[in-house]
Amino acid sequence: MANQPDESVGQTETASPTYGAATAKMVNSIFAEGVDRCVLLLRHSAREYRRDVHDLVNPLTDEGRVLARQFGQALPDVALRGYSSPAGRCIETAECAFVGAMSREGFSSNVLAKVRPLESLGVFYALDQIRMWKGLSQSQGLAAYVRSWFDQQIPRAVMMNPYRAVAMLLDTLVDKLDASPLQSATRQLDLCVSHDMTVFTVRHGVGLQSVEEQPVNFLDGLALFRQDGQLVMCSQYGSRVVITDHLLAHSQ
Repeated sequence: MANQPDESVGQTETASPTYGAATAKMVNSIFAEGVDRCVLLLRHSAREYRRDVHDLVNPLTDEGRVLARQFGQALPDVALRGYSSPAGRCIETAECAFVGAMSREGFSSNVLAKVRPLESLGVFYALDQIRMWKGLSQSQGLAAYVRSWFDQQIPRAVMMNPYRAVAMLLDTLVDKLDASPLQSATRQLDLCVSHDMTVFTVRHGVGLQSVEEQPVNFLDGLALFRQDGQLVMCSQYGSRVVITDHLLAHSQ
């Protein structure tokens, strides 16, 4: 398997102490509106960029662990359950976030501390990771590559239909939203940690923000929930869209 090609191509990113703050604020606002269940698709925290190891084993930096714990401390007092890409940094992000939540004074909700890896939160839409990695390294960055993917400029043997990828990711998130809640939970957040390419893909594909509008930083996320009988997704930039059956049908 090739390196996970969903990060800044061959470049490190400088972590900001504010990473995750806008995402946590968004989640708090959603629950404050009276929503009882929410799923959060989240990019992992700040990571290492060692090139002498397989990228899947590149862990979080110490700063990344601190940021993930701070993110968890800023979450509302709701039950927490976690899923992630199989990449270790994604699992570790969820684990650190839960540690942060449980360390906050007054936090009393149930937390399922064991994070379950899901292949559907990895880069499953890359059908030929070696060719994707090569194309990504030759592009003008991840956003440009995702744009060319949606513009059908990448062979289908390399990347699956992008709208099918979006629909399959939405299927995963809806499945977690509709799953039985943790015992005695009245309000619950299911955390799904993935990569920036995944967040870019869903955000662009559902029409929240195009890839050119905003970056996907560490701990940026998209929230999915039901409100007034509709399935709604929003980003920390404030925009919301209704997820239609037409979008979901692309997974068939």
